[in-house]
Amino acid sequence: MDGISVQTGGQATISPQTCRAWEDAHSVGMYAKRDIVLVRGEGATVWDGAGRAYLDCTAGVGVANVGHANAAVADAVSRQARLLVTCHGMFYNDARARLLKQLADIAPPGIDRFFLCNSGSEAVEGALKFARMATGRSEVVAMVRGFHGKTFGALSATWEAKYREPFEPLVPGFRHVPLNDAAVLAEAVSERTAAVLLEIIQGEGGIRPASAEFLEAARRLCDERGALLIVDEVQTGLGRTGSWFACQGMGLRPDLVTMAKALGGGLAMGAVGVGPRVENLQRLTHTTTFGGAPIACAAASAVIAEVRRLDLLRHAAEAGGAFIDRLRVLNLRKVREVRGRGLMVGVELRQKAGPFLLPLAERGVLAMLAGNLVLRFLPPLVISEAELERVAAALEEVLHA
Repeated sequence: MDGISVQTGGQATISPQTCRAWEDAHSVGMYAKRDIVLVRGEGATVWDGAGRAYLDCTAGVGVANVGHANAAVADAVSRQARLLVTCHGMFYNDARARLLKQLADIAPPGIDRFFLCNSGSEAVEGALKFARMATGRSEVVAMVRGFHGKTFGALSATWEAKYREPFEPLVPGFRHVPLNDAAVLAEAVSERTAAVLLEIIQGEGGIRPASAEFLEAARRLCDERGALLIVDEVQTGLGRTGSWFACQGMGLRPDLVTMAKALGGGLAMGAVGVGPRVENLQRLTHTTTFGGAPIACAAASAVIAEVRRLDLLRHAAEAGGAFIDRLRVLNLRKVREVRGRGLMVGVELRQKAGPFLLPLAERGVLAMLAGNLVLRFLPPLVISEAELERVAAALEEVLHA
């Protein structure tokens, strides 16, 4: 077929032009495509079909925490693929058991049971259902600018109107309050509230951190009024902010915690962590075919081991802090604020951020947006300080252009 070649070793490849043509012809078009065909990655770097290298500050939207093509993860997947790929939850499995114990070791205090699934949206759906079942209540209080996914329950908790309106009516019983306004939150949480759902740092919402005072108020209100506190760590989990989970860095104890993205090292993997206040979960009311598959569990176990081996919690905290400090001296005419923690960083501009993505790519840096005004940087946690300086220098150059 046109556009296909065979490399040494017998691996078939397609040309960048053919790749574009086939994707454009046969995908349903849900993404605004950039004109870059990525074919390979290693560490914090990816290469396009023409062999050009880019520092990847998207990391699959926060997935590749331990780096692209991590050898330990690849080896674990390969070994497990030759043993047992799938095993339903009706049976016990050694790879699943190992991962569950590892998650209990790194999770926030009190979180020691887990429902394994396939994505962040699925994790949020599970947490919402568990909260309703445990409390016997149906209402959920979520945050303005919060993002939790695009399946119906998760979308009902997501704030952005452009995502919600095409699919309304959504699940009833959801309301949104401003992040960091404890007084409004206190008015919203009642005897009908099953859960308060929040992100420690809002990702899609602009890299906006919750204050310690607001988080303390959320915990207190849930305790006083019988609601559960769900912390969405889909983007912040697995070391992104310098601790295993961002809530640990804030001293917050959730009742449920959702995780995904980086958990599987690139394989589809999510989980709901469950604490002691979440009781009365009835069997077979929430299940999954692929969740907890041995091959995904093997990948996740390798990710946790690699975060430890490479000391990535410390590196994310220290290198990320230095990177944020470096960005805060950029062109103040164009930069309103730099926000973030660890290697989850947002640069809010005084103008639309989208036009800066292509100039950054032309300088070998891939970034993304978090709203109209914010450039978002989520590099693999293995990125070096020298590579982060290259990112900062590229951003400085495009802001001065």
